[in-house]
Amino acid sequence: MSQSPTPLLHMSGVSAGYGEMSVLKSIDLDIFPSEIVALVGSNGAGKTTLLRVLSRLINCSGEIHYSGTPINHYTPDQVFALGMVQVPEGRQLFDRMSVQDNLLMGAYHRRNRSEVAQDLERIYTLFPRMAERRKQIAGSMSGGEQQMCAMARAMMAKPTLLMVDEMSLGLAPIIVDQLMDVLVSIRAQGVTVLLVEQDIHLALATADRGYVVETGKIVRQGPAKELIDDPALQQAYLGL
Repeated sequence: MSQSPTPLLHMSGVSAGYGEMSVLKSIDLDIFPSEIVALVGSNGAGKTTLLRVLSRLINCSGEIHYSGTPINHYTPDQVFALGMVQVPEGRQLFDRMSVQDNLLMGAYHRRNRSEVAQDLERIYTLFPRMAERRKQIAGSMSGGEQQMCAMARAMMAKPTLLMVDEMSLGLAPIIVDQLMDVLVSIRAQGVTVLLVEQDIHLALATADRGYVVETGKIVRQGPAKELIDDPALQQAYLGL
């Protein structure tokens, strides 16, 4: 894949934590337009903290630029308006609302109702199961269907960068494969994807590039194919 020389997202020397506890330590990371980047590592490595920094839920030192604009002092609403949209771990749906109402919540900041209606039908094409379940209460669906709903809701916000946190957690492999196919389709539509996963093989098998994080530091990065074939990585994470 040819990459633009200008990254969509640029992080330089980013450190963050909670109170006195340091979690991220001088993170450097770039994401280029229309690629899938995997951020992988074991539980507790700092992956979700990095997402919370990008969503501006916690403060950090260092520099974060999005489309060339510094966003360190942006609020969560402001980065959301830029097109940085997160699919959170655990889905966090509105359980007592219908699937369609959940999807429309993703478009709450959009003012053009006719465009929202058009995008809703486009999302139903991308997620046919959600079209079938549009009137169903979201909390009554299976875990896999709820994950689809969370991703569809995020797409209704018209993201330029979709950040997906632990998508595969607790789901059957066949459902995970379907969701991975959806991510590839989303990327083909011009949406950039940051996939944060504990399942390293799963993430790198789909991604264009990857970053491996351990104890809050990036320890490896490169094309996903090279990382998945790295003997040291295979021994440390894949049991090979």
